[in-house]
Amino acid sequence: MEIIHLVMGKANPDRMNGVNKVVYQLATRQAQAGINVEVWGFTRELTVNYGERNFVTRLFLTPDHFACLDDDFLRALEKRNPKTTIFHLHGGWIPPFFKAAKAIKKAGLKYVITGHGAYNTIAMEKSKWTKKAYFQLFEKFLLQNAEAIHCIGASEVASLQVILPANRSVLIPYGMEFGRRARRRPKTGGPFIFGFVGRLDYHTKGLDLMLEAFAKHFRNDPDTSLWLVGDGAGRAAVVAKIEALGLTGNVILWGAKFGEEKDTLLQQMNVFLHPSRNEGLPSAVLEAASFGVPCIVTEATNVGGYVKKHRAGIVVPNQNIAMLGQAMKQCRSMHPYGLDEMSNNAAKMVATEFSWGHVLKQFNQLYA
Repeated sequence: MEIIHLVMGKANPDRMNGVNKVVYQLATRQAQAGINVEVWGFTRELTVNYGERNFVTRLFLTPDHFACLDDDFLRALEKRNPKTTIFHLHGGWIPPFFKAAKAIKKAGLKYVITGHGAYNTIAMEKSKWTKKAYFQLFEKFLLQNAEAIHCIGASEVASLQVILPANRSVLIPYGMEFGRRARRRPKTGGPFIFGFVGRLDYHTKGLDLMLEAFAKHFRNDPDTSLWLVGDGAGRAAVVAKIEALGLTGNVILWGAKFGEEKDTLLQQMNVFLHPSRNEGLPSAVLEAASFGVPCIVTEATNVGGYVKKHRAGIVVPNQNIAMLGQAMKQCRSMHPYGLDEMSNNAAKMVATEFSWGHVLKQFNQLYA
């Protein structure tokens, strides 16, 4: 069996793009398991600006809107064996994927698709009427002709039943096995640190909710700090909110960090925050948990069930600033001994629920 992952981008793990990171990890683990795997990426330029990897990567120029696909992509399709090749498309509402799916079907090949949270209820509400029209014209074909629709969260499974009843959806979490990780090591004598790592998407990631809740908590507990690690289009809105709330100096914007720099910052956090309004399965939460950092998350993150089950943090209702602030207060009152227990539970949660060995078996069943 040959698995070909199709992404927008280059599956570069050193980018603020969760889908690319996940595809990189999945392909890496599949290759390690002896599976014949490649990653094909649609990109605006073909420069190889990523590190060595154990799988083949093929890059093709992204078509403009609904222009014809790259001829190199079509020629590459012709060389695949329909009996042994399965394509895995990553992402929803992506115009080039409609064209790609048609070309894949025309070549007699099969594909599965992962929406990465694109089909859950909140995501569907964004540009609602445009998506309704687009769905009937394009996305419906994409989903109906997929051998299976892979979902990473229960919210997406439920939403798909609304827009496409009797679909072939399968719920499988990502693998997030980080091996032996150095545990969190918060600074002694410094402020208690709440932290966030990810793309600075002001609305979707709930950064406005986070800042409001932290501002209220900070008034009663000034020996605290909020670290935001990441960058994105919402940075200006974040800065404006920080200034409006009078938090300049108490909220630190670290910018985008990768590798050891990011890990070092994560390890210094006492509690990780992720009050997102809409997610597939946020890898940043699981990465923090793998370091033993307790997490405060919303139900919308799709990790709430795991956090509750393992007592690895606190789950709050979506878009509830008061409950988010209460969770911060609760974690602060548990410091240090109660948080130490949560820390151990967080690391065990990742090792138990997101082992790549377990997840790869489920993906093999999906492809079959």
